[in-house]
Amino acid sequence: MNHIQALSNPIFKIVSQAADELGLDCYVIGGFVRDYLLDRGTHKDIDIVAIGSGIELARKVASLLKEQPKVSVFKNFGTAMLRHGDVELEFVGARKESYHRDSRKPVVEDGTLADDQNRRDFTINALAISLNLNNYGDLLDPFNGISDLESKIIRTPLEPGITYSDDPLRMMRAIRFATQLDFQIEQNSLQAITDNKERIRIISKERIVDELNKILSSNVPSLGFSLLHKTGLLPFIMPELVALQGIEEIEGQRHKDNFWHTLEVVDNISKTTNNLWLRWAALLHDIGKAPTKKFHKKIGWTFHGHEFVGSKMVYRLFKRLRMPLNDKMKFVQKMVLMSSRPIVLSEDYATDSAVRRLVFDAGENVEDLMTLCEADITTKNPKKQRRYKNNFKIVRQKIIEVEERDSIRKFQPPVSGEEIMETFNLKPSKEIGIIKEAIKEAILEGEIPNEYEAAKEFMLAKGKAIGLTPS
Repeated sequence: MNHIQALSNPIFKIVSQAADELGLDCYVIGGFVRDYLLDRGTHKDIDIVAIGSGIELARKVASLLKEQPKVSVFKNFGTAMLRHGDVELEFVGARKESYHRDSRKPVVEDGTLADDQNRRDFTINALAISLNLNNYGDLLDPFNGISDLESKIIRTPLEPGITYSDDPLRMMRAIRFATQLDFQIEQNSLQAITDNKERIRIISKERIVDELNKILSSNVPSLGFSLLHKTGLLPFIMPELVALQGIEEIEGQRHKDNFWHTLEVVDNISKTTNNLWLRWAALLHDIGKAPTKKFHKKIGWTFHGHEFVGSKMVYRLFKRLRMPLNDKMKFVQKMVLMSSRPIVLSEDYATDSAVRRLVFDAGENVEDLMTLCEADITTKNPKKQRRYKNNFKIVRQKIIEVEERDSIRKFQPPVSGEEIMETFNLKPSKEIGIIKEAIKEAILEGEIPNEYEAAKEFMLAKGKAIGLTPS
């Protein structure tokens, strides 16, 4: 079957010319072909496999392009990369691979196209289209990948137990592709992942997190996390989530299953935001519930302080998974710590001072926090759901009103520390902090407006109250 229409980008003609001048057979393979056949839009990463030297082919292609792009060569892997316009091309020589049990890094030898397709992770990624002039656009599909695309199946080219044991990262990739494409993992593959789950230990944390991020960035992340749970991979990656699973009952009182609730929250938030770190916050918002769970005869199950405990757990989890310990981690911590605040406001009458404090503490992230809390509504009771959503609308409106009136979101004290020092002829001292804190509290409580004259008058009164005299 010919798919010349897949090769509309002029770069393919250049690659074809370069290959023919070098006397090499070459093919576009992998994700580009898969996504073209699925009509998923233009794939910006193009993998080219050559029967011979991929590095030599990359250099030849670069020499034929007007801009003479830089070729990045990775000799250890036998690959080369170059950028042309908005696409990135990776060239590799066809190869066959063998593995040692304690490493996912293969022993590589030159091979045929069939060898190269055999080493691919899934049948849908082994599809290749020829770039040579004599059969330009012909599709090579040795494992019936087209049928698997049509049936929405993730299947390995070779025996799945060997495929996943050789390179355990493929277990994560299988689950990620199933999530992104809404495909089913073929039963033998699913069993092989379960059988080889402990092999995930040899995969670097960075590679695992890369796959987790892609699962979280999909339309329905719960599909992936359900599969990670079903196959037994999740305890090796995020035991904090696994600890949330299950329902306990004592004296007829039960609590909800916080694991499945969490996945529902993640799906909810994924309908409203593409912010990866807000999705992480949704995934981790309840992790403090497992260590804080207690049963009391009078009031039943409680999770007191789970937000505070959970925010501390975020740091440990990020550190263990070698995720960024920067402002992204701090954002997730902040969202977890504050995740119940708007819920409490929505259940009670939201006073201006309570809303001011919420906006002050959340700062520029108040909108993200509200989005998280709205995603946290998972009740199946239509009446309760309507009430919660209406209450959140009221809180949102209050936030707008308070922000317009008091400018709390980017709060800066109307009176500076320097002015306090000059007014009372002070050197740096605790009294300055006392006055600044008192002004802030007075504004948040609504005792004075967030304006200079009112704050100055309050400063003078507070100074006098603690025994200071204006100079």
